Amino acid sequence: MPRSAALVATLQVAAGIGALCLMDAMVKWLALRHGAPFTTFGRYASGTIIALAVWQWQGRPGFAPGGLKANLVRGTLIAGMALSFFWAITQLPLALALTLSFVGPLTVPLMASLVLGEPMQPRYVLGGLAGFGGVLVAVGGIPDLAGTRALAVVAVVAAAFMYGATQLILRARAAADGATLITLMGAIVPMALLSPTTIGATLPQGLDLALMLGTGLVGNIGVQLMARGYVHLQAQVSAVLEYSALPWAALLGWLVFDEAVSAATVAGAAIIAAACLWATRTPSKPADAAPVTSPPAPAP
Repeated sequence: MPRSAALVATLQVAAGIGALCLMDAMVKWLALRHGAPFTTFGRYASGTIIALAVWQWQGRPGFAPGGLKANLVRGTLIAGMALSFFWAITQLPLALALTLSFVGPLTVPLMASLVLGEPMQPRYVLGGLAGFGGVLVAVGGIPDLAGTRALAVVAVVAAAFMYGATQLILRARAAADGATLITLMGAIVPMALLSPTTIGATLPQGLDLALMLGTGLVGNIGVQLMARGYVHLQAQVSAVLEYSALPWAALLGWLVFDEAVSAATVAGAAIIAAACLWATRTPSKPADAAPVTSPPAPAP
């Protein structure tokens, strides 16, 4: 793969992760006021409206063979993942929740090897472990938790494994189905599954309504960027990039929720950044390069 294409793909995935961190902060604000179930529905309802408009503008592209089933499975996993994680961030600091969720990317190299046939290269595995080490440095180790916070930790870990599975399906279907259709299915399926949460709920007003609509826009942008980048990157490389979410979460938690950012968090972020740069650099040996056998996804 040309260096320029690898750099663009890396930047797309990193920007997509940043957008999803911003969405998480918006969701936490709303979930604290309106509850996690209804807020989760609102995120995907607004995302569906935007994605439908883009899909219509794109000429209503259809699925490649096998695409409908794969995207239905991914949408179902997204619903469970989002509900679990969005509730958990109402109980935990945003940076800590993101930290715990990083057990998910660590499973991607193995799943990519088993499902996609990607060779489990030591460089990516070591990069992932180094990134997770940076996470532990950032939070000073996993703190003692009890009660509702302990349940929130379980919810984050469960969401992390579901997230790893959704990203694997995204990596497998990105080129075949295209970013537009993937984004639509990643919104409409969770919306349908979470629709019972609207029973008896009151529609938000003013700023909260605008933020709820904004979660769909920002979330869809994040998915679109990641879908494009995944076409050109191995899943193992993309998994390491997930660790770049911690600096975003720490910054947003500090700005929006007054969650303190310690020197350890800064040090951990530096380790994570170094791990990302090392694992995603263009290998010098052609045999180590990530093969790209599929065309890129169409523009939205």
